[in-house]
Amino acid sequence: MTYRIKTLNAISPVGLAELPKESYEVGTDVAPADALLLRSANLHGVAIPASVKAVARAGAGTNNIPIADYSARGIPVFNTPGANANAVKELVIAAFYLAARNIVPAAVFAHDLEGTAEEMDKAVEAGKKAFVGFELPGRVLGVIGLGAVGVLVANAATALGMRVIGYDPAITVEHAWNLSAKVERVTDLGALLRESDLVTLHVPLIPATRGLIGAEQLAQLRAGAVLVNFARGPIVDEAALVEALDAGHLGSYVSDFPSPALNQRVGTVMLPHLGASTNEAEDNCARMAAEQLRAFLEDGTITNSVNFPNAVLGRNPDTSRLVIANSNVPNMVGQISTVLAGAGLNISDLLNKSRGELALTLVDVQGAVPEGLLGQILSIPGVLSARVI
Repeated sequence: MTYRIKTLNAISPVGLAELPKESYEVGTDVAPADALLLRSANLHGVAIPASVKAVARAGAGTNNIPIADYSARGIPVFNTPGANANAVKELVIAAFYLAARNIVPAAVFAHDLEGTAEEMDKAVEAGKKAFVGFELPGRVLGVIGLGAVGVLVANAATALGMRVIGYDPAITVEHAWNLSAKVERVTDLGALLRESDLVTLHVPLIPATRGLIGAEQLAQLRAGAVLVNFARGPIVDEAALVEALDAGHLGSYVSDFPSPALNQRVGTVMLPHLGASTNEAEDNCARMAAEQLRAFLEDGTITNSVNFPNAVLGRNPDTSRLVIANSNVPNMVGQISTVLAGAGLNISDLLNKSRGELALTLVDVQGAVPEGLLGQILSIPGVLSARVI
């Protein structure tokens, strides 16, 4: 069988190499597509064909994908958490130094100098006082969001001699184990803001985090504090941010998301979304996304989906597998089993995993699946998609 993967952005060849050429057709023009593989392409308002069974983003954020629409069609959306974490961590640490040592305005000042060597030397000595900064050891860093990136940043900051406070009500067990014992965890966001000299954001952009840092939160920061945002722009209320900068309460804002209101404003450093822009991160993200698509298309396995549960069931080569995406409602497995029994199929293995309102059911049956059975399963209320592999 040949699977068709449509790419919507340039994807690292290292990742595409995970899709064997003998069983995968990959490119920008493949049709009909079994899956979509993308980075930053915006899929909101874009119609995708009924043939699409999965969507994978080679990156962590998925706000460019209409997840609710795809969930209603039983389409898993995959991302690659942690694959670019080191790249983002390194740039965030660089951002601390950019702000602490006023590197960007100092560099602009130096590059704009004119005259003889003697005149430049004199201007340097007279002008450098305007760029006096501070050192990081002993400073307090507040990390909001202790996921893959947040944990790396927190741990690195402790190694730099900073006191680190972390806030994440939903931290996973895995990330908690990886977090340095030196990091102090708080359950109150206000407490973190009031104690921090620098604050860095590492949460996804979802309705609950849009405008997470607004006027009330900015007012709680220490005067002259530094705010670093390499997560997503709208997590910070821009109007409140501008007001805090203009009032001199916020010392500086370093972000990976330029905007007309912030560019060239005193106290800001804007970078062109460089967080994951390293060759290593692009390779890692592409590889992980391709592996996840391949596992789902070939085995129905799900890992790192943002809308469906993780589901892994070993394969028996003598069975056929049904992959069923369904609403998480009572008696779904019973109804599916009844249809299979009516067709004279014996269930060899079964896995049903749920996540919120969605579930994935993997059923291995002995023998071939007769024609027409998928139609019967799809007619069950609550079944969103179904296929045989």
